[in-house]
Order: sequence, then C-alpha cells, then structure tokens
Amino acid sequence: MIPDEKRVLKIFAGNSNKDLAEEICKYLNIPLGKADVSRFSDGEIKVKIEESVRGEDVFIIQSTCPPTNEYLMELLIMIDALRRASAGRITAVIPYYGYARQERKTQPREPITAKLVANLLVSAGVNRVLTMDLHAGQIQGFFDIPVDQLEAVSILSSYFKEKNLDKVVVVSPDVGGTARAREFSGRLKKPIAIIDKYRSSFDDVEIMHIVGKVKGKTAIIVDDIIDTASSIIKGSQALLNAGAEEVYICATHPVFAGPAKERIEKSFHDGQFKEVVVTNTIPVDNDKCLPGIKVLSVAKIFAEAVNRIHNNLSISTLFKQNKI
Repeated sequence: MIPDEKRVLKIFAGNSNKDLAEEICKYLNIPLGKADVSRFSDGEIKVKIEESVRGEDVFIIQSTCPPTNEYLMELLIMIDALRRASAGRITAVIPYYGYARQERKTQPREPITAKLVANLLVSAGVNRVLTMDLHAGQIQGFFDIPVDQLEAVSILSSYFKEKNLDKVVVVSPDVGGTARAREFSGRLKKPIAIIDKYRSSFDDVEIMHIVGKVKGKTAIIVDDIIDTASSIIKGSQALLNAGAEEVYICATHPVFAGPAKERIEKSFHDGQFKEVVVTNTIPVDNDKCLPGIKVLSVAKIFAEAVNRIHNNLSISTLFKQNKI
C-alpha cells in the first residue's frame, strides 16, 4: 500500500459540472483526469478511466442535479471503475447532493431517499464525501464514512458586503432556515427576520406572516435551494407588502426547475426583486442566466478543501476563514 503522503492527487469529473471541475483543477495547478463518460447506443452509461489511478488519492467532482438520475448513475459507475482500478482512496465531491429533500418520512409509506443515495455511494466504494450546504444536516449521519459539508455563506455574504447596501435585514424563507440566515446576518452585522410559511407540497407554498421588522428596509432572502422559485416569489411579495423597500435573493443551489425561469423573468420585469445571487454548484445554462442573476464561483473553497483532505489537514478551519 502506498503511504498517504506519497499518494498523487488526481481529479476526475462526470458530465454534470465540468466547468467547476476545471476551475478547481486550475486553483490546484493540476490537470483534470482523463476519463470517457459517455453513452452506449442504448443509452446506458459508459465509463472508461483513461489513466492509471493505482494507489492514488482520487476525487470525483459531480453534482447530482437534474437530470438527477443520470448524473447519480454516472457518479456510481465512476466510483466502481476507480475502485476496480485500485485507487488508493476515492472521495466523491458532490457540490449539490440530489434527493436531499427526501431525508425523512412525512407521511406513511414514503421512502427516505437521501439515505438510499448514501447507501448506494458507500456500496459503490466511495471512502469519503465532500459536499456543500446539504438541505438537511442530518444527512451527514446517513453515512458511516467521513462527510465534510462546506458552506457558501462566506462567499454569498462577502458579495453583499461589497454592495454596501443601506438598512439591510436578512430574511429566512422559513423557520428551518433560521440558522443559515443567522450566520449570514452575523457576517453582515444586520438584523434578521423570518417568513412563517406553510408548505402543502414541494411546489405549493402559502405565506402566513413575517416575524421581524422589514418596513423601509432592503431585504435579503437567504435560502439553500431555488427549485421552482415559488417560495422566493411569494416570500418577496410578502416582504414588499409588509413595507420592504427592495428585495434581493441569494441561494447556494440554482436548481431552476420547471417554471422557475419564467417566474423569475416575470418577477424581474415586475420589479419584485432586484437581483438573484447563486453559486455554480449547479451550472446555470445560458438560457436560464437572465439579466439580474449573478453566479458566484465556489471553486476556490472546494479546491482548498480538496487540498486539505489530500494532505490530511483540518477542514473545520475553512469555516472560520472569511477570506475564502
């Protein structure tokens, strides 16, 4: 067995977010590993690792974003290929962890799909997972291997610090996101408000009332995911109705599913919010990158985390650094 300190760092990528993978490799000053991830004529996934990984420290960068099932299978098959090629250690770098919203049973006879995905990854042969802003923190406990969860709050809050907005209030879109909003507000040294909402389904949200003072202020809604954009649109309208002067949206993961593009475009046109700020944990296609949508890169923080894992250094210090 090759000692940890002598293992070569190698990074491979599936098809979900190659631009982010190449940006991470640029920070680390290493080439992206050669791998063919394509399809057979019948649509099945074909993977061929095109360089030796025997005994090496291997990282696979792959967000399990839509089409989630396709990208999840790519990741599982790549892990299997690397394990069978005798990689020394395999770390799955999953900037966006799909199926994270099915992390518990809310009704009888429902699955806990986030746990199933964890089982699949471990069964495929992964040794470690690196991700960002899990929808539910308890997903870390679904694994019996190390799981490192990075946070985008430093990147997002730094962007708004530079804007130097007046009379800011940081708004959590629901009670469950209070901790995230409080961390964000602490970095900006601004007050917090909470939107009390009722969700009858994944796509149907009703705003109950707003806890906190928003009248005459610039509101920044802080969330982890923008899916169909229903929550942010109803939330921003509730804030304006309560007297907020203007609304900004920021979120880590731009899923932008279904009618999201049309809803966001209409809201910009109606002046409902000023800007939507997201990261590139999920690539924002050109047809969805509307004027008013700002995409920030998470490559630097992921590169630093990969480097620390490779060199057996602490990851927790990243959370204490505002400069990354």
